Amino acid sequence: MEGPTFWWVLAGTLVALELATGTFYLLMLALGAVAGALVAHGGFNASAQIVASAVLGAAATLVWHVKRARNPQSAPAQSNRDVLLDIGQTLTIDDWSADGTARAQYRGAAWSVRYAGEGVPAPGSHRIVAVDGNVLSVTAA
Repeated sequence: MEGPTFWWVLAGTLVALELATGTFYLLMLALGAVAGALVAHGGFNASAQIVASAVLGAAATLVWHVKRARNPQSAPAQSNRDVLLDIGQTLTIDDWSADGTARAQYRGAAWSVRYAGEGVPAPGSHRIVAVDGNVLSVTAA
């Protein structure tokens, strides 16, 4: 097998593995394999191909790892405003049970509500902080 063909097959295999596993780091290694293929097309020997592949693959992996480490993780889906538009909305609770739960009308339907704030829940206006299935978690507004 010719040098460039080996590198292109390796790059394709790494991309296929990434699609199967969802490991983004494999795409960074595939970039390294592409570098090896381009160096092979340039007529360089196998050592230069391996070095180019290793350097670009490792550098891309390191850059991606540092980028992910510096960016904060997003909130879980149940309390992420980008996922659930109900987060941050307000509703009125008229009566609380002793266990910190209630039933409330919200968006034209009756919802179960759980108090997620400090202290004892009191009737009045509350802000939705999370949605777990059909249960709204609220705090005092």
